[in-house]
Parts: sequence; C-alpha cells; structure tokens
Amino acid sequence: MDFEKILARVAERGSDAIAGELLRDIEAEYGRVPLIFERMSERPEILISHLLYKGAVTETSQLEPKVIELISLAVGAALKCSHCVEYHMQSAIAKGATRAEILEVILIAGMLANSAVLADAYRVVDGSGPCPSCDINGTGLNKTCSDE
Repeated sequence: MDFEKILARVAERGSDAIAGELLRDIEAEYGRVPLIFERMSERPEILISHLLYKGAVTETSQLEPKVIELISLAVGAALKCSHCVEYHMQSAIAKGATRAEILEVILIAGMLANSAVLADAYRVVDGSGPCPSCDINGTGLNKTCSDE
C-alpha cells in the first residue's frame, strides 16, 4: 500500500471511490471483507486512514509478513475476537504459516492472557499497589484500585 499514491488517488477521485476500491482489493486478496472494514467504509475517511496506518506499520516493520499475521492472530485470540483469529489465520496461512505455527501462537496467547488475569486478580486480592492498570487508568502511582 503506497501511502502517497493512495492519497493522490483520494484527491483525484474522492474518498468514497477509493474506499470502495480498497474494500474490493481486500476481498480479492483475502476472500472476504472483515466486518470492521465494512463499518469503517460508511465513513470512508476512517477506513482509508485506518488502512494507511495499518499499511505503514506493517510495510515498515522489521518482521516478516507471516510473523506479523501470527502476532495479529495471537492478539485476536487473547482478546477473544474469533473474527480476528479467523481473518489473521487465513492471512497467516496465505503467507506460509503452518498449522503447527498457528497452534503455537494460540497456545502462547492463551498462556499470556491467563497470566494477565492471574496477575491482575492477585494484585486486587493482595491489595498491593500500584498496579499497572491503575497507573494506565490515571489513578496515580500512590493509589491502587483498592484505595477508592
């Protein structure tokens, strides 16, 4: 996905036309269009900016495309997004991933998701702090979830 070329096409033909074209390209490559892209296309600027961002991240990555898809699959599994898992599994297979590699990243995602659940719950039970969740949510370093 060439950033400048897409922007030039948007300027020339408009965002509605280019969003439709991008959806057709996705369907041709993956056999279907993910629901989130369909919804984003209702606001073409959102779809186009998302795909440009996604393209910039993946195309400038030091990781191989197959590895990016395996990571994406693992994140989808950890987030319990079955549609994400299905989409990225198809994409990973298209990029050369084996069944064994797919099962391995799902196992790793499950292990890490389980560890996150345990670590967060144990912090709450122990009343220890500060926890990373509190810090990210802005409660500050000197306050924990249990202080409220």
